[in-house]
Amino acid sequence: MNKKLASKPILMLAVAGLMIAQTSFAGGKAEQEVRQAATQFYSALNTLFTGDMGAMKDVWSHASDVTYMGPDGEFQAGWEQVLKNWEEQAAIKLSRKVEPTALRITVGQDLAFVSDIEKSEYTDAAGKVAKFFIRATNLFRKESGSWKMIGYHTDLLPYVSK
Repeated sequence: MNKKLASKPILMLAVAGLMIAQTSFAGGKAEQEVRQAATQFYSALNTLFTGDMGAMKDVWSHASDVTYMGPDGEFQAGWEQVLKNWEEQAAIKLSRKVEPTALRITVGQDLAFVSDIEKSEYTDAAGKVAKFFIRATNLFRKESGSWKMIGYHTDLLPYVSK
């Protein structure tokens, strides 16, 4: 088979895939909506650290395909498992604040991801306050007109991994 002809369908599929994705790296209504969804997630996370689960339940999709891979090294799949993890964290009442920095937002038609650096601090067993920075990736899906969290993945923090 002619190599030029064999590569044409692959090239056409690649171009079609790029057109369908409608990726946005800067600006636009969709990016603003995803940025707002990320802001709501971090607000919910900080509220969760006070023991209040309400906002966290609102920002997440309740679908069976959601995933959580947090700083403890655990992997939860499906809303029931993810919810259980968040409930356990809320019960601890860490009184911590996480601030996202260096946000990088990529938006497709119905999927988006936000990569960022989470800045926070914690108090160790000796009572010493230590700051930390970890990388995070937040995945969102547009469901019924709203961007909902479907995945959360961070670096490991050795002091919390099991």
